[in-house]
Amino acid sequence: MSKRDYYDVLGIAKGASADEIKKGYRKKAKELHPDRNADNPKAEEQFKEANEAHEVLKDPEKKAAYDRYGHAAFEGGMGGGGGRPGGGGQGDFSSAFSDVFDDLFGDFMGGGQRGGGGRNRAARGSDLRFNMRVTLEESFSGLQKTINVPTAVNCTSCEGTGADGGAEPTNCPTCSGMGKVRAQQGFFTVERTCPTCSGMGQIIKNPCKSCSGQGRVEKERALSVNIPAGVETGTRIRLSGEGEAGMRGGPSGDLYIFIEVSKHKLFEREGVNLFCNVPVSMASAALGGDIEVPTIDGGRSRVKIPAGSQSGRQMRLRSKGMPALRGGGAGDMFIELAVETPVNLTSRQKELLKEFEDLSEDNNPESKTFFSSVKSFWDGMKG
Repeated sequence: MSKRDYYDVLGIAKGASADEIKKGYRKKAKELHPDRNADNPKAEEQFKEANEAHEVLKDPEKKAAYDRYGHAAFEGGMGGGGGRPGGGGQGDFSSAFSDVFDDLFGDFMGGGQRGGGGRNRAARGSDLRFNMRVTLEESFSGLQKTINVPTAVNCTSCEGTGADGGAEPTNCPTCSGMGKVRAQQGFFTVERTCPTCSGMGQIIKNPCKSCSGQGRVEKERALSVNIPAGVETGTRIRLSGEGEAGMRGGPSGDLYIFIEVSKHKLFEREGVNLFCNVPVSMASAALGGDIEVPTIDGGRSRVKIPAGSQSGRQMRLRSKGMPALRGGGAGDMFIELAVETPVNLTSRQKELLKEFEDLSEDNNPESKTFFSSVKSFWDGMKG
């Protein structure tokens, strides 16, 4: 049976670039993996075919010869690489699978470094979270606050290297600095983290006594944090490089500050707007007048109550709310009236209210409308 065109085997166009050839090969290798094709007995043979095509097309000289002469360029023993028919494809299969393994799991087993090994693969420090509670007044004005954060910092004795006297680590003899080792199991190549260096690629012969070779020590740090005006519960502030120090001189993680704004006795916040419930007497609501209300900046504002105001009526004080976190002005403050019914009346007050009630037949329009509707409802039920 005639051999298929190598470009067709990899699913790429003739004249494809080296990057396109590599991507096409990896795609095919993943598709034809035996674990994904348990019901396809031809998968292994197709995998070998893809490997053979890749071995030719990835080599510029072989690719040029193939583009000019086709398969005839490799007749007579030149071959297309380890995947040629009769060449004992098991070794090629494991080698190719190792490449696919690196492509699939490289990020988990060395940060995607291939060929460069584990040299200088210092582990990044962990990110830290700090929960900070602020008052509504502090959220309004912003503040600068010093916080104490328990963390890991670079060891001063070894300057973060982990080696006594600051000596440089040496390559791990087990993995030759790769940070990982491979074991052959049939036609599979299994890759694991090196047990000697724990994936670091380097070992320390004389560990630092202060940090036991870690390159960092536990310590509480005092940090000055700038909290901008307008923060609210759930706001996250990132301080780059202020997290834990990395292992053996690795980069530090980040510190994330999560803000929680405490509840206020007078104001309730919704976004950039503030709400304040203000109780007023029944007489003030009925007659109208002026009241004085507090504002979040510590000031006072006079608000005019219209005569005949009911509970729940709102009045707006523009730009008296919270500042927007990223600029754009400030929100508004809403005054909501709560008409208060008098309690603990004296005999004289009761007499006056009774007299007022007898004279107020036309002063309660909502009550009159409601009870008129009730009467109509009952009459309708009787009918």
